[in-house]
Amino acid sequence: MTREIQHFIDGKAFKGKSGQFGDIFNPNTGEVQARVQFATRDEVADAVAGAKKGQAIWAAMNPQRRARVLMKYKMMVEDQMEELAHLLSSEHGKVIADAKGDLIRGLEVIEFACGVPHLMKGEYTESAGPGIDVYSMRQPLGVVAGITPFNFPAMIPMWFMGMALSTGNAMILKPSEKDPSVPVRLAEIMIEAGLPEGVLQVVHGDKTAVDALIEHDDIKAVSFVGSSNIAHYIAQGCTRHAKRFQAMGGAKNHGIIMPDADMDQVVNDFLGAAYGSAGERCMALPVAVPVGQKTADEFVARIKAEAVNLRIGVSTDDTAHYGPVVSAAHRATIENYIQMGVDEGAELLLDGRGFKLQGHEKGFFIGPTLFDHVKPGMQSYEEEIFGPVLQVVRADTLEEAAALPSNHQYGNGVAIFTRNGLAAREFAAKVNVGMVGINVPIPVPVAYHSFGGWKRSAFTDTNQYGTDGIRFFTKIKTVTQRWPTGDIGDQAFVIPTMS
Repeated sequence: MTREIQHFIDGKAFKGKSGQFGDIFNPNTGEVQARVQFATRDEVADAVAGAKKGQAIWAAMNPQRRARVLMKYKMMVEDQMEELAHLLSSEHGKVIADAKGDLIRGLEVIEFACGVPHLMKGEYTESAGPGIDVYSMRQPLGVVAGITPFNFPAMIPMWFMGMALSTGNAMILKPSEKDPSVPVRLAEIMIEAGLPEGVLQVVHGDKTAVDALIEHDDIKAVSFVGSSNIAHYIAQGCTRHAKRFQAMGGAKNHGIIMPDADMDQVVNDFLGAAYGSAGERCMALPVAVPVGQKTADEFVARIKAEAVNLRIGVSTDDTAHYGPVVSAAHRATIENYIQMGVDEGAELLLDGRGFKLQGHEKGFFIGPTLFDHVKPGMQSYEEEIFGPVLQVVRADTLEEAAALPSNHQYGNGVAIFTRNGLAAREFAAKVNVGMVGINVPIPVPVAYHSFGGWKRSAFTDTNQYGTDGIRFFTKIKTVTQRWPTGDIGDQAFVIPTMS
């Protein structure tokens, strides 16, 4: 019988009754390997009710005790790294080394969250007025929701879990239905590490579950990463229902290549950033912008010569540079974009369509694809492809090159490759993009900073993780206090002042 993935509610597996399921494929073979239950609105409500009870117990613990649970959790995930990486790869398709990176980058946020006793400290002002002290405190919101994408089934759930749980909230996690096994296992480990039952619930589903979370009165905030259209939908729904939200969307990241750049580094970085994880990263680098004809000709010739030799293999192949994409439908979408680029007049130098891996002919593989002479305004350039497709847009000057990411609808990440410090400094200051790399192809900030793009890449005022994450998942309370010392005189019916 097909393996069935259930919800995880109140510390144990919960068998739903909706009768609705989603298929989970093995991307290496194209076969259905499991199915996942989809929750009803009532089942989501049950999960929220359990979380509300558990949250009261969890929030009453002092921050140091909560941090110790996260410390133990980090060690337990590290001990099970190999098992978790293979489980992740089996459903997503990314190679084992990349799956471990997925887990490690998530654990970095858990590690940051272990400092929550310091991070949640308030402020204190003595004698703000005669005998008056003012102080503030950060308190949890209550029950919050996290809705996560398929491309990072470990890292992004841990982004949400680390920030929300450390600050005393309970969380309902709704992972992608394409690869839900690792999120469930991560929740199980959290309970094993000492989290009270109910504080972390996992429900699976589609739009029904998402809408139930957005509309439930006891869900106080929603954190989301996914496509821009869904991010916009989440933002609108949360606004209607007066909830806080972080809604991170898609991307079309550009890499500017200056004539003085180290071309060996540039080619190597683009190979990994454009084609790694089959391009299924919101911080991938799918657009190269070489400045000047000589730079462009050299880059195109060298990247083509290297990309054609990339090894595509099953996710457990240690020699493979990348594995399959997540589904047949996603592969078809990528192939449609490749044809769109051809129809729009871009020059197709490498065509990954129709790639077959011997012995795994039904797997969801696609070869490295390379376009030259891509132009702004082409639909294939304006939209996110999310696959192993690199597009080259040539520019004559740095100003022309910088205008491309600045004017694009997405503003997640951008990189510049140069030895010129002044050019890099001015570029970083002026480019209209949220995260900038200087000779760094995938500028995902470390855990004690924060992650967030601009424009249609982020429908939110607060970034993910870091101190922004602490602020998002807490509410601040400010207390102004005075202790009478004797005759306080007549009551005054005027606005109080500190004089």
